[in-house]
Amino acid sequence: MKNFTFLYLVILLCFFNTLKAQDITLFQQFNGSYDYTAIGNTLNPAENNLDNSFCTLPTSASANLNLPNNVNIIAAYLFWSGSGNGDTQVSLNNITINAQDTYNVNYDAGSNGQLTYFACYADVTNQIINEGNTIYNLSNLDVNSVLINTPGFCNNRTNYAGWSLYVIYEDNNLPLNQINLFQGLEIINSEVQEKTIILDNIDVLDNDNAKIGFLAWEGDNALNYGESLSINGNILSNPPLNLPDNAFNGTNTFANSTNFHNADLDVYNIENNISIGDTQVTIKMTTGGVDQFGIFRADLIILNNIITVLNSQLPDATIAINNYDVFCANREIDINYTVYNTNSTDILPVNTPISFYINNTLIGQSTTQNDIPINASENNQTTLTIPPNYPDNFILEIVVDDNGSGNGIVTETNENNNNTFQNIQLIPLPETILLNPISACNQGKKKANFDLTQVFSQINETEYNSFSFFESLEDINEDYPILSPANYASNSTPQTIYITAETEECFDIFQFELQTENCPPFVPQGFSPNGDSKNDFFNIQGLYDIFENHELLIYNRYGKLIFKGNNNLKWHGQTNQGILAFSDVVPTGTYFYVLKLHDPKYDDLVGWVYLNK
Repeated sequence: MKNFTFLYLVILLCFFNTLKAQDITLFQQFNGSYDYTAIGNTLNPAENNLDNSFCTLPTSASANLNLPNNVNIIAAYLFWSGSGNGDTQVSLNNITINAQDTYNVNYDAGSNGQLTYFACYADVTNQIINEGNTIYNLSNLDVNSVLINTPGFCNNRTNYAGWSLYVIYEDNNLPLNQINLFQGLEIINSEVQEKTIILDNIDVLDNDNAKIGFLAWEGDNALNYGESLSINGNILSNPPLNLPDNAFNGTNTFANSTNFHNADLDVYNIENNISIGDTQVTIKMTTGGVDQFGIFRADLIILNNIITVLNSQLPDATIAINNYDVFCANREIDINYTVYNTNSTDILPVNTPISFYINNTLIGQSTTQNDIPINASENNQTTLTIPPNYPDNFILEIVVDDNGSGNGIVTETNENNNNTFQNIQLIPLPETILLNPISACNQGKKKANFDLTQVFSQINETEYNSFSFFESLEDINEDYPILSPANYASNSTPQTIYITAETEECFDIFQFELQTENCPPFVPQGFSPNGDSKNDFFNIQGLYDIFENHELLIYNRYGKLIFKGNNNLKWHGQTNQGILAFSDVVPTGTYFYVLKLHDPKYDDLVGWVYLNK
């Protein structure tokens, strides 16, 4: 079975000079085993350019919808158009229809004044589903008051009205197709004699039996001056109904009719005009030429909407953030997200890349974990570490099918819907609360042992669940606490210690300082410098590397100074003063000391020590 690709172009054609238009943009997209058909009718009893015998028009016309058996209607849109500012309320099979949008265009017709024409549309999906195949009568499309009150329409032979119905349906026997409906209002005339429209989001996978169709208003078989419609540089024709130089001639190739007066509903085969791999379609319309009298004449062509139907077996990746978790004083965030493949015609493959950005800078990556079927999704979670150079409040962008360089690896039905944004607020490190310092005796070189829990006397412990002690704020971030706070050895003071006091939501941070003080030294009453490595020097505890400027004077029993020491020179029983300086260890006996601490808190210490060899 062949795959079928269809392109349908909907065009409004009138004779305007002064232009006001809206760019044609994507309105709706459908993906599945879908196709499209159209019906409609004109309210003009004859071609107004050839027959000037009528001015006012009937207010109703009918057409028969005959869809194939066993199909599901996906969407249906009603279009109607005519002279004037717009009849925005009509009836379809006696059901009132209000326009959901109205497009207008004006032109200055000279002595006929300024004339306005309109085109409306409405979504009638539910009604068409309910009524199905039947005769549809559009009524109450009344432009007669405008035609009577503004004779310029009839004088200019641009008095018209008509309608058309587009039905998008699902047939499981069809290949997987993508239907794009574009809407707007773009025009050409004698001043701007050509218009080129490029349609993106096109992925041609198979061009067999490709077609293009268009709906045009105010087309006249007798006015074909320079008219042309081309696709990708190729002029379209469909003889005998549509010749290359007369695209807008009052025909309906759906019904094989030449009586679609002042309207056109035509279909062309364009399988030789598009190629497999095309990602866009270029539509060009021209008007303008010289008549038999040498006078330049041109129609004005208005493009109202365009529909493309292409064989398209492609996924469509989109992503949404479900929720995210932030943590107290932590720059990690947990992101819970869902990747969807809903508007698609093929699976989204496993390992489709996902990238996370802040200010267009990549901060993390992930991938899909499984193949995601058509109309399915996958939940996942990732943890991101936010670099410290970003503020606590920022916008996170997540892009699916992005390899981290802004490029995708999967061809999709829509390449412009891969990202989502989320405002993130981190919980910063709380401001610290200052406590009073705690002190301990200097054990030398400003070292000391502390019971850090002493500071609990300054904290209301009942307000908190638990406490942890840390040597730095970085250790708090890394969760590296002090393991034995009741017996903490500080290697250098003053030193700052931090406490995290846990609450239900976060924690408070307390800060205090460890300080050392020089406590009174303890002077022993004896020592034995006999070389057994036990008590071999005059070990005054709490002196060395604490009172670093001290001076130790040793006297014998005759009052003679025999030794002078300091922080770097301890007394091992030798002499370094007098005539016996630097002799061996002095004899066993009692010796006297004077210890000058050179500390304003303490007086000199005087006493005796027994030396036993």
